[in-house]
Amino acid sequence: MMKNNYMLIHGSFGSPFSNWIPWLREKIEEGGQDVYTPNFPTGVGYQNYENWGNLLKTYVTAGILNENTVIFAHSIAPIFICKFLVEHKIKVKRLVFVCGCNNYLGISDEQYNIVNKSMFMDNLCDVKNYCDDIVCFYSENDPYFPYEYEKDFADTIATEQIMIKGGQHLNSEAGYTEFAELLKYI
Repeated sequence: MMKNNYMLIHGSFGSPFSNWIPWLREKIEEGGQDVYTPNFPTGVGYQNYENWGNLLKTYVTAGILNENTVIFAHSIAPIFICKFLVEHKIKVKRLVFVCGCNNYLGISDEQYNIVNKSMFMDNLCDVKNYCDDIVCFYSENDPYFPYEYEKDFADTIATEQIMIKGGQHLNSEAGYTEFAELLKYI
């Protein structure tokens, strides 16, 4: 039996060096596990589903993204991961989504709407064919994605939901450079 490997996926205009990702990477590595933190292209003209998908395909080709993979994804990354798994028919062990949503445009910064638009999908519930263990974290006061959209996303796909009261976008701006609740899902 192969051991688990882990992927930590950042959100829009993010990086593998932001928010709780470096802290979680360190915790996973302390346990002797393999962890990958792709640095997806960001910015208008660079961040889109096609470019992100091309980078993630390299992990498929290398045999890294597979049925033993646990993915932690933040912000726009959860819907990107859902779309990618469905499109490429890839099964994974567990998905842990933080502040995910689908089909929301209206963020006050128009650049976010531009880079996020290509990530959304129509058949979200299909991701349940590729993962039996989907955990969704969200908050009631996220300044980027309204609660109703995050809750709807979780209601559609999650096997477990955790609402963090007052958590905002569960990022460094909200004080989440560490996120101990995620350790349960390693």
